[in-house]
Amino acid sequence: MSGKCTGFGEASERRLRNGCTITKFSDIATKEPHVDQPNPIDLYRRATQRCIAVAEGIEPSQLDDPTPCSEWNVQQLLDHLVGGTAYLRTASGDEAAPPEGAAPGDLRTGVDACLALFAQSGVLDRTCASPLGFEWTVGQAVAGTFMDVLIHTWDLATATGQDATLDPELVAACTAMFLPDMPENGRAAGLIGPAVEVGADATPQQILLGALGRRG
Repeated sequence: MSGKCTGFGEASERRLRNGCTITKFSDIATKEPHVDQPNPIDLYRRATQRCIAVAEGIEPSQLDDPTPCSEWNVQQLLDHLVGGTAYLRTASGDEAAPPEGAAPGDLRTGVDACLALFAQSGVLDRTCASPLGFEWTVGQAVAGTFMDVLIHTWDLATATGQDATLDPELVAACTAMFLPDMPENGRAAGLIGPAVEVGADATPQQILLGALGRRG
C-alpha cells in the first residue's frame, strides 16, 4: 500500500499535503477530443453513483477505521470525497465550503448539486485553479475528479468490507485517460507512493490500482 492518496477537491495547502493531483492533466488537457472519447460528465455520474452506494453502506462504528490511504480514516476519506463536490461546485460558480465530519448523505447532496450545475450552459468551459494551482476548465476538473472518485470508491469499499469491484468500463476509461503519465507525475511530486508490481495475469482493475500504489 502506498501510504499516499489520490486527491482532487482540496482548496488549501494543508489539505493538499494529504492528497494527490496530477501536475498536468496529461494529454487530455490539450488534445482535441475524439469522437469516441468518453463524456466526463457521464464518467463522473457513473463513478459517483457507485461511490454514494458504498458511502451509504458505511456503519457508524467504522468511521474511525483505517483505509488504504494511510493518512486518512474512513471519516476523513468521506470528508475528502464530499470536499471534491464542494470544489466542483465552487469552480462552477456555486460557492461551497469543504466539510468536516461529513455524513454519507452529504455525498449524494453534493453530487446532485454538481450535476445540476454541469447542465447549465457554459459551465464546463469556465476556468478554475486546479488543486496544484495550474488553470484548467471545469470540464477537465470533472474528468480529474472522476478518477479520484473511482479510486477512492475502492479505498472506501475495501476499508469497510464492501464489494470493491469497480465498473470495468470506468476502469478502462480511467486507464486510457490517466496512465501512465498521471501516476508518474504524482510520484515525481512526492504525492503518490511507489507503484505496486502486478503479475502478467493481472486484471485491468489490478493494473490501475497498482499504478496508483494499491495492491488490489
